[in-house]
Amino acid sequence: MHSIIAYWPALARVMMASLFIWDGIVQLRNPSGTTKYFASVHVPAPEAAVWISVIVHLLAGLAVLFGFKTRWAAAVLCLLCLGTAFGVHLRVGDVSNMTHFYKNLVMAGGFLYMMHYGGGAMSIDGAGRV
Repeated sequence: MHSIIAYWPALARVMMASLFIWDGIVQLRNPSGTTKYFASVHVPAPEAAVWISVIVHLLAGLAVLFGFKTRWAAAVLCLLCLGTAFGVHLRVGDVSNMTHFYKNLVMAGGFLYMMHYGGGAMSIDGAGRV
């Protein structure tokens, strides 16, 4: 069982990073659609925000995936999740959006753990700690 536990932080990083990498790619492939969505949920300066969003999603997602500056990348994604939860998905009475609100809160909680414990031994940050 001990040998399996060593892989859990790496698996957690893959699972958590995949959403942000995928979303960054989707936004990059359709920036005009993302801009329209951002405008519909009242994101300020949606034309600029889309490019900031793409960069944050891809760079922080890849950093978490590979365990490079994991705590900093997790902090950035934690703030992104909280900002999205409270700024976009907190619509009282909208059950679908409340599901997304709580999903973002749960991910922010996971990133808080990652900020505390780091990327684990199987990461760029943890190289040599195996």
